[in-house]
Order: sequence, then C-alpha cells, then structure tokens
Amino acid sequence: MMQKPAKPKPWKTKKAKTGKKMTPEQVEAAKARAFAAGRPYPNLIDNMAILKEWKV
Repeated sequence: MMQKPAKPKPWKTKKAKTGKKMTPEQVEAAKARAFAAGRPYPNLIDNMAILKEWKV
C-alpha cells in the first residue's frame, strides 16, 4: 500500500496572509491552553488550535 506524502510542519510553511487577528477572548483561551500544558505563554500550536476551534 502506498503511504500519503507527509504534510509539512506548521512552522515550515509560509505564513498565511489572512489579515485577521485573534480577539482578546481567543488570546486568553490560548494562554489558558498553554498554562494547562505547563508553558508560560502560548506557542504556534496553541494559537492554531484556538483559531480552529473558533473557526476564524
């Protein structure tokens, strides 16, 4: 069986030019997600997860 080609990592792809910014509520949700994972501030993955949840 053939395997699907691997998707590039989020930090290896070009930045999307959407022009949309995270709302203060989304920023707080990302901070809470990072804190729950033991990080002092949100990273790219936290931000992407929040944006996917909110479907911006």
